[in-house]
Amino acid sequence: MKNLDDLIIIDKVLGGKRELYNQLIEKHKNYAFTIALNILNNREDAEEVAHDSFIKAYQNLAGFNRQSKFSTWLYRIVFNTAITCKRKQKIKKESLDTVKYTYYDSSAPEVELQDQKRFIKQALGKLPEIDRSILTLFYLKDFSLDEIAEITNMSFNTAKVRLHRARKKLADEMKTILKEEALNL
Repeated sequence: MKNLDDLIIIDKVLGGKRELYNQLIEKHKNYAFTIALNILNNREDAEEVAHDSFIKAYQNLAGFNRQSKFSTWLYRIVFNTAITCKRKQKIKKESLDTVKYTYYDSSAPEVELQDQKRFIKQALGKLPEIDRSILTLFYLKDFSLDEIAEITNMSFNTAKVRLHRARKKLADEMKTILKEEALNL
């Protein structure tokens, strides 16, 4: 239904009701920003990349072929724009304060929810941007591996392997952080 709603809005925008594009922006802006932030680690740059991506998507809306969901197409634009931005400039390191994550490991000691979020952000911050992006796309946005492969311009098998490795890296980082935390208690 979500994709159908996007397609209806796109048809109306292409039919001349350009102001309806704001509905697509409102619907997808938070995650567009999250993708950019995961890659750039800089709030201002992420906001600019998200904004530029919506402009690019609007300018190329007539070329959207509808073989994939609009969100997949849009997030690929965001992903590519963020990667291009990262290549062009030095990026300041900032924490991922605006992104919410949850993590649960039954073998780990019980940890307060606020601490869990803090530890996960810490662990994610130590991962390469592509791993953070893949984990976020898969777990927070429930994208399939096919969709992740399309967004990141990887083959399906590469995306699957990257997701597996990213999970392992995240788990290893979490174990390290939890061990350090236990020693400090």
